[in-house]
Amino acid sequence: MRVSFAPALLQGSAGRGLAAPVPTGVASFAVSGYAPQAVRRADPAALQTLTGEAMGTTWSVRLHNPGFRPLDEARQAIEAALALVVRQMSNWEADSDISRFNRAEAGSWHVLPAEFFTVLTCAFDWAQASGGAWDPTVGPLVELWGFGPRAEKAQGAGIPDADALRRVRERVGYQRIVLDLAGRRALQPGAVHVDFSGIAKGYSVDLVAERLQALGHTDFLVEVGGELRACGQRPGNQPWRVAVASMADQSTPLALPLRDMAIATSGDHWHAFEQGGRRYSHTIDPRSGEPVAHGLTSVTVLHAECMQADALATVLTVLGPRAGLDFAEQHGVAALLCERTAQGPAMAMTTAFAALAP
Repeated sequence: MRVSFAPALLQGSAGRGLAAPVPTGVASFAVSGYAPQAVRRADPAALQTLTGEAMGTTWSVRLHNPGFRPLDEARQAIEAALALVVRQMSNWEADSDISRFNRAEAGSWHVLPAEFFTVLTCAFDWAQASGGAWDPTVGPLVELWGFGPRAEKAQGAGIPDADALRRVRERVGYQRIVLDLAGRRALQPGAVHVDFSGIAKGYSVDLVAERLQALGHTDFLVEVGGELRACGQRPGNQPWRVAVASMADQSTPLALPLRDMAIATSGDHWHAFEQGGRRYSHTIDPRSGEPVAHGLTSVTVLHAECMQADALATVLTVLGPRAGLDFAEQHGVAALLCERTAQGPAMAMTTAFAALAP
C-alpha cells in the first residue's frame, strides 16, 4: 500500500531530499532529489541494499552485514516501522491517529501513541523556540496558496483575498492545542488540523534506524524520501558519504562524510510559482500567512536525529538567510544556507556545519 504524506503540503517539505548516498565521485539527482544508485563492483558482498516504497516516496537502506544475516528480518523491521508512521501520522489515512484527532470534537482530550506524541512535542518545541516560524498546524494555509494535491486552487491561479486569508489563519496556531505531558494527551480545541509533513519523514528514518539497531545491526545508511541517517561506518572503517546539492543548477554536489549523523534538506527548487513579477514559494510563514519573500533556496541541516534535522531545515527556511543563520548559530545547529541573490548564488554555513564539512 502506497500512502502519500503530500510532500508539498507543509512548509518546506516539498523540494526536500537533496541529499543522496555517494557510491561514486558525484551522485545523480532525480526531480525528487534522490536517485537510488547501483551497487558498485568494488563494494564488498557484505554491503547489501534494501529498497522499497512507503509514505508516497521511496526508501533505501545500505547495510553492512558481514555475518550475512537474513535480509528478510531487516526488511520486515523496516516496513513495520514505516507502516507505524503511516498508521499514526498520515493525513491520507482516514483512520490514522492524526486524522481522528483532526476531526475530533472541540474540547476533547486524546491519549496519543508514544511515537505520535514524540513527534508532536518535538514540533511544538521548535515552534515555540522559533517564535512560530514553524507550525505543525499550518497545512490549511499551504493549501490555500495552491500547493499540494488538496489545494483550494491551482498554483498561480490567483492570490488569496484578505478575507479568505483571515478565515484560514484563524484555524492555524499550535498554541491552541494543550498538551498533558504526564498523561501523553492532547486537547483538540476545535477545527485545528495537525500535519506532520515537515517532520514525519525524518522521524521515520530515526525509527527505521532504531529497529535495525534492535536487530543487532550497527553499520548502515537509511534513506526515506531523501532524508538520511548514517549509523556506524562503511566497510573498511570508512564514513558513509552523501552528496548535497546546494543549488538547483549545481553540477558538483558537496560530498559530506557522515558517522552517526542525519541530514535533511528543505528548499523551493521545484515548488513555486510566479505572478505579478514575484516568485511565490511553497514555504509559508505561519506568522504572516503568506509565502516567504526572501531568496533562500535551500537549507541543509546535520543533526544526530533526522526528526530534529527535518524540523530545523524548515524552521531555518522560514526564518530566511539572515535570521535563519543567526538562529542556527544561537542553537548550535549545523546548517548550510543557500540564497538566490542578484549577484548569483550565495552560500553560508554555521560554525557547527563548517566543523563537520570536509
